[in-house]
Amino acid sequence: MRSLFTSVRMRLLVLALLPMLVLLPLLLGGAVWRWSGKVDALLVNKVTGDLTIADQYLARLVDRSGERVDAVARSAVFRDALSEGTTEAFLDSERQRLGLDFLYLAAGEGAPLGFAAADWPVIAEAIEGRARSAVDIFSARELDAVNPDLPGRAQIPLVPTRAAVPTDRDAETRGMVIHSAAPATLPGGAPGALVGGLLLNSNLDFIDTINALVYREQSLPQGSQGTATLFLEDVRVSTNVRLFENVRALGTRVSAEVRAQVLGEGRTWLDSAFVVNDWYVSAYEPIVDSRGDRVGMLYVGFLEAPFVQAKRNSIAALIVAFLLIAALSVPVFLRWAGHIFRPLEHMTRTIARVEQGDLSARNGTRSEAGEIAQVAAHLDHLLDQLQARDRALRDWAESLETRVEQRTADLRDANRRLERTTERLIMSEKLAAVGEITASVAHEINNPVAVIQGNLDLARNELGTAADLVHEEFRLIDDQVYRIGVIVSKLLQFARPEEFSGAADALDPGEVVRDCLVLTRHQLEGAGITPQLALEPTPAVRISRTELQQVIVNLLLNAAHAMPDGGTLTIAVSGAGDTVHLVIQDEGVGMPPEVLARIFDPFYTTKLARGTGLGLSISQQLVSQAGGQISASSEPGKGSRFEISLPAVDPA
Repeated sequence: MRSLFTSVRMRLLVLALLPMLVLLPLLLGGAVWRWSGKVDALLVNKVTGDLTIADQYLARLVDRSGERVDAVARSAVFRDALSEGTTEAFLDSERQRLGLDFLYLAAGEGAPLGFAAADWPVIAEAIEGRARSAVDIFSARELDAVNPDLPGRAQIPLVPTRAAVPTDRDAETRGMVIHSAAPATLPGGAPGALVGGLLLNSNLDFIDTINALVYREQSLPQGSQGTATLFLEDVRVSTNVRLFENVRALGTRVSAEVRAQVLGEGRTWLDSAFVVNDWYVSAYEPIVDSRGDRVGMLYVGFLEAPFVQAKRNSIAALIVAFLLIAALSVPVFLRWAGHIFRPLEHMTRTIARVEQGDLSARNGTRSEAGEIAQVAAHLDHLLDQLQARDRALRDWAESLETRVEQRTADLRDANRRLERTTERLIMSEKLAAVGEITASVAHEINNPVAVIQGNLDLARNELGTAADLVHEEFRLIDDQVYRIGVIVSKLLQFARPEEFSGAADALDPGEVVRDCLVLTRHQLEGAGITPQLALEPTPAVRISRTELQQVIVNLLLNAAHAMPDGGTLTIAVSGAGDTVHLVIQDEGVGMPPEVLARIFDPFYTTKLARGTGLGLSISQQLVSQAGGQISASSEPGKGSRFEISLPAVDPA
């Protein structure tokens, strides 16, 4: 790598391509970064102006509400209604005319509806003679007090919103109200206040008017969309942001980050924000009630995606233009440099191929002129001499390798034969020793067992009817003596299998399988196991029926023990050529590799006190005596598969 960057060729290429491939991309990247920052600043300035318009409209709406209430309070018609006692009917008529949700007369000691003037600065100032209008928050009880219809209109179910502050509420029941009051003189000259209000919860006309005023047609690029929202604290109570196509996002909440800055710190948010389901260039400002508390937020914003896409398109256009210029200019530089350094490149490639073992590589630059071409031709001559010597060495080495491989193969075959012979010798010695010991032990056990059984029968005869008192104990002794006899019989069968083998007959393996299922039906049904048969017509096999039954029954009972929770036991018989295959596959617990490797060893068992460890070993001997093989495969948790292969009887 170091030599590559110190070569004359590379230095010239770097000098030629550095302005195009390094400096120009850096300049373009800096310009794009600066331009992107300017665009972001313009977007923030625009949304700031949009927020100013929305704020002015809301302030104007609050002022107009106060002016209307004040105009009614100062009107002669109102004074006439007070004097004539028709105040309630007059106020109801004026409420409808002004589009208010409530309009009532409050006395100096408080409103007739239970509103204490001291609790509401708007009312208190009106009683003192100054008209005032502000945004206030009414509880559900207070809304019901001024108009029983308002609690239902104000209630907005909360919608779970990503990144919002956690809450255990399921609905917003408070109402955001434009609260206006004007001084009024009551009959008798007592000071009072005319109080009116407009509920902003779900007031879609109000918010759509703001949106239409701020985002007039063609004020945003195609694909963008302006939105406006009124928040009661962090809950959208009036918005034209869509949750779905025709469903407004009422009840969704602002993110915890925006809430902390706007409601917590009282600062205006001017930045990108995730609004319901998309990113918007957003502006939030706090709304302060008549007490000076921050009770909500006013929001305006527009989709950020079209602007981001426009920036991406511009950047992509710059990149494409740069790549196009580079694609046109770089080949010119490379072609010019190639004419100068082509002979050196040929030699470099040739040497690299020679280092990789290709001694036939040559430069082939004899038709070119110049000192470098002469050096390349001389290198070709040296490579010719090197290839000739290498060919001679390879011939000698191949002859030597052939002899070594032949001797190695002979030694490997001899070693394998020696290993097989040693294994058979060790196994024969082990089996012979085990057989002798087993026969001796079986003989020694049979004598005391016979004595026990005889004395037991004698005791039963001598006791007569008195033996009924210990009938259960005698039965248990009989069972254990019988069990000892079975174990001794298995030991003798393992030690001298030729004495227990029956006459070999040509029989149908499928028929034997059906007989074995009858013999083991009680055990299989008790374990909840369902046999599944796949018995194909096959040639007969030559083996003793009792021996084949013993092998199959042993495998079926092992499968029952391996499936304590029940399942399907598959038994298949098929013929392939001169061999008949019998497969027993369970869905049991399976066996790990270390257990699978020893299951055919004598006296090896996984059933602890329930087995002798001779079942599979005897089965292997019986199958082997019939000229067949038995094999097993298993995987923990996926069951076990035993396959018996027996030679088919020649029909001739």
